Amino acid sequence: MKRVVSKEMYRVAQNLIPGGVNSPVRTFRAVDDFPAFIERGKGSCIWDVDGNKYIDYIMSWGAVVLGHAHDEVVDSVCEAARKGFGFGTATQGESVLAERILSAFPAMDLLRFVSSGTEACMTAIRLARGYTKRDKLIKFTGNYHGHSDSLLVAAGSGLATLSIPSSTGVPQSFIENTLVAPFNNLNYVKELFQQHKGQIAAIIVEPFVGNAGFIRPNKGFLEGLRELCTDHGALLIFDEVMTGFRLCWGGAQTLLNIAPDLTTLGKVIGGGLPIAALGGKGEIMSHLAPLGSVYQAGTLSGNPIAVASGIKTLEILGKEDSYAKLSQITQKLLNGILEAASQNGIKVQADGEGGMFGIFFAQEHVESFEDAKRSDLEMFKAFFKGVFNRGVYWAPSLFEAGFLSLAHSDADIVKTVQVIHDVFREMKQ
Repeated sequence: MKRVVSKEMYRVAQNLIPGGVNSPVRTFRAVDDFPAFIERGKGSCIWDVDGNKYIDYIMSWGAVVLGHAHDEVVDSVCEAARKGFGFGTATQGESVLAERILSAFPAMDLLRFVSSGTEACMTAIRLARGYTKRDKLIKFTGNYHGHSDSLLVAAGSGLATLSIPSSTGVPQSFIENTLVAPFNNLNYVKELFQQHKGQIAAIIVEPFVGNAGFIRPNKGFLEGLRELCTDHGALLIFDEVMTGFRLCWGGAQTLLNIAPDLTTLGKVIGGGLPIAALGGKGEIMSHLAPLGSVYQAGTLSGNPIAVASGIKTLEILGKEDSYAKLSQITQKLLNGILEAASQNGIKVQADGEGGMFGIFFAQEHVESFEDAKRSDLEMFKAFFKGVFNRGVYWAPSLFEAGFLSLAHSDADIVKTVQVIHDVFREMKQ
């Protein structure tokens, strides 16, 4: 597969943009390659500037749940754009979209629109601290909640070890109140609550991890977090930027029947356009300005074009068979991957829920970021290059989940599984 034009565009971009990209994973550096510059998308497929066609399993990192350039969504966006790009004032569409989202999430009484998942999580944590009048936060290794300073944290091996920033430019003082625990390790969290009695404002967690590959919560883990927060007067924040409207109508919390105090949602609520939200109990949300003293603002919050896209996207997604179809095609893909791996003697762990999935080249079941890091990176690189060069657009990182859309067809899955089978056969030799 030739990518001559992409390579030249990447060379030009590197002289204009740090690393040539506006988000680090786009460099393909983790797989020892350079990016394809994408020109357009339609349905389940995208085309690069060299004319190469790919079946897309990134789908704008899960945001394009209906498929690229869905005709009805495009019409809604164009109609909104003709009225103006934004006004910096209240619009009726914000209430329409808010009502649709609130109807899907019983744990939410009120919500606030923002422009990105980072902003949603940052605001949720500020709100939790303002509401509880406590400073400390628990997060989990391998869980990504955006690039705000207090969340860019990695932890040492012991409970007493200081948190260490995982990015330069983040002062130690910014993250000293962030405590880090292993995902799926409830006892570790219990010890943190004992060690920091009356100081923990909230736990923030990806209920199904998507930023360390797809990792499922063990039975009782999230339920245990809910109980600990209730017992200790802390808030439970579900970061459903990836899982919200991806796993089912109402996200992971509806699937698992667990009610968090606050929830963050990402660009899937705008059909892929820049919009996000945080929502929760009215008692807590009323502490946000202008009702309360926790400040948050944004000129582009509730942008009318993104809102119009979101209203139409959720209208279509809310149809009765949407999630049954997403689950069916995801399971068909996973079954095909496992069968191809078995036939070729490749050790693969594959799992998914709704339209979200992940694979690891590992011997044992993966239930934490620590397990994920033991997955075979070289095997993944060979796999990625093999499928990519055959027209299957996979996440260029071992530690990213994949996504399907309602536009993916059985024919797409059959072709993808055949490609994977061929690649596994090549890898075995």
